[in-house]
Amino acid sequence: MNEPIPVSRTVDGGTAKLMPDVDRERAWLLTVDGAPQSYVDLDDPTYLEFEYVRRLAHVVDCAGEPGAPLDVLHLGGGALTLPRYTAATRPGSRQDVVDADAALLALVAEHLPLPARSGIRVHAADARAWAEDAPADSADLLVADVFGGSRVPAHFTSVDYARVAERVLRPGGLYTANLADGAPFDFLRAQLANFRAVFPQVALIAEPSVLRGRRFGNAVLLASHAPLPVAELARLTAGDAFPARVEHGDALRRFTAGAEPVPDAAARPSPEPPDGAFGIG
Repeated sequence: MNEPIPVSRTVDGGTAKLMPDVDRERAWLLTVDGAPQSYVDLDDPTYLEFEYVRRLAHVVDCAGEPGAPLDVLHLGGGALTLPRYTAATRPGSRQDVVDADAALLALVAEHLPLPARSGIRVHAADARAWAEDAPADSADLLVADVFGGSRVPAHFTSVDYARVAERVLRPGGLYTANLADGAPFDFLRAQLANFRAVFPQVALIAEPSVLRGRRFGNAVLLASHAPLPVAELARLTAGDAFPARVEHGDALRRFTAGAEPVPDAAARPSPEPPDGAFGIG
């Protein structure tokens, strides 16, 4: 049997590499310009290597009835780790994945093909423009994991974008996003203010060391018009290898105090991570 070999290709976002995991037979790490983007085990799509992806997967697990199919819109694709997980854990789900990097999507389709009848449709397009044109009240869950390199593009960081997300979601639907920031959290606090201006229920999942400002890291934002599954998410995230905390209610209001929603005209990308923040460890 031939050993899998790394694959490298120029994509819209830089140089993408697919590197096999020597410890798992059909598992691959996707990087773009050296920054880890996705990890996929083709034999076990429920195996999730990255902690922030596990937290997004916990949100998937808590959205709707356990195991029931969902209509999901993913903004940002990478190697389709979370759509694969959702298809495996919620059979019959209908999922649209939108990513602007057509060359990256082609690389993933060639080397990490989706299983037959996965229910996943992949679209090469600007994700916000796609969401603006999507039917209203069409998604049970909207997942945003949009990065240009290592930063969230500006047009995904405004209150106007939050209103786009709300329009796409069904009543009671759930929004979740992967974000990254560090102290003094100007970006993260503004994102919370954006979504608090649109949704009555907002929460944040992050490791305590990130929330205390000790290091730059990922944080998962949640928003909905319905009560959020805070207790279940707290239980699930506390059991991870790197336990996280779910902030909501008064604690989150104190964290966000003084932050104002940001309109499109003033929106900026998320901050540049410090060197080594998301390197391959």
